[in-house]
Formats: sequence, structure tokens, C-alpha cells
Amino acid sequence: MPEATASVSRPAPGTPITFRWRKWDGGVHWVHECVYLGRDEYGDWVGQQAGWRSVRPGRDVVAEVPNVTLVPPSADFACTVNEAGHRVRIYIDLGWDVRWSGPLEITGIDMDLDVVKALDGRGLWIDDRDEWDEHRVHYGYPDDVQRHLEALAEDLERRVAASEPPFDDATADAWLARLADLAR
Repeated sequence: MPEATASVSRPAPGTPITFRWRKWDGGVHWVHECVYLGRDEYGDWVGQQAGWRSVRPGRDVVAEVPNVTLVPPSADFACTVNEAGHRVRIYIDLGWDVRWSGPLEITGIDMDLDVVKALDGRGLWIDDRDEWDEHRVHYGYPDDVQRHLEALAEDLERRVAASEPPFDDATADAWLARLADLAR
């Protein structure tokens, strides 16, 4: 299992940072404009204001509502929580080596599987299993990585369903409030 880089000093809350995902082979994936919010017992939190961009090859998305993302020290996922008004409340990207790579940048390898909690009637599910099945062969994901992430996806789905912190509304809403305070 990957481990987060503990030795990188964190920027001051309110500092703009970049969150950069890549694929297993090093290929470019999502790049998010973010701001550092701070740290708690669950890990580091970053945020995006409404109107900030997330881009990847062939796609440019503007955040519809503010959102916050938890980057835990386990370095194997990033959990984004959207403010009310978005059709998805929680979107967890399973990853590998998700960590600070410098004073103003978090990087990680997107590992395809996602845990999604939608508010539009679709419920809670593990997404992109087809992409996972294709990419684990295409990229040659090691067996131990596959086993770890498959078990993690199921565990995260269970924890989100149970609203266990930090996957409860209160934890994310406190960080969304901090993001709103920065905008004022």
C-alpha cells in the first residue's frame, strides 16, 4: 500500500495549489485548480470554488458548486464532497501514491474505480468497474494493488453508506464552510 509523504510542509490555508492526476503509465489525466484548506485527523483537505476548472485531455469542466476533497495519509484515494445543489454528494477516486509532490502540488495515480453517492435517485455504487477490468490488464496492475483497491472500494462503499466520518455530512460541511469563509 502506498504511503503519503509526511515530510512535505503544507502551505498556509488559502494558498492556491494544483491537484494533478495521472494514469498508471504516467499519462496525463485530471488537473484541478484548488486551494489548501487545512488538515484534520482524516488527512489534508483542499477545495474548489464554483467556477474553478478541472481539465483533462479532451475535457474541460467548471465546478458547478463549491467542493472539498480529502487526501488521507493512506495515499490510496481522494474523497470529493460537493455542496448542496449538485447531483453527486460524494465522489471517491481510488488511487495510488496520492500525496504531496511539492509545496503547492498534490499528485496521484487514478486507478479507475470510484465510489459515488448521488442525490438524484441513483443512490450509492462502485463506478467504472468496466474501465478497471480493462485497465488492470492494459496497464498490468500488480496483483497486490488489485486486491487492495478492490477491497478498499467495497470498504469505502460500506463506510459511505453508514455515514462514518469523514464520509458524514458534518465533517465535509465544516470544510465547505471553511472554503466559503475564504471566498469572503
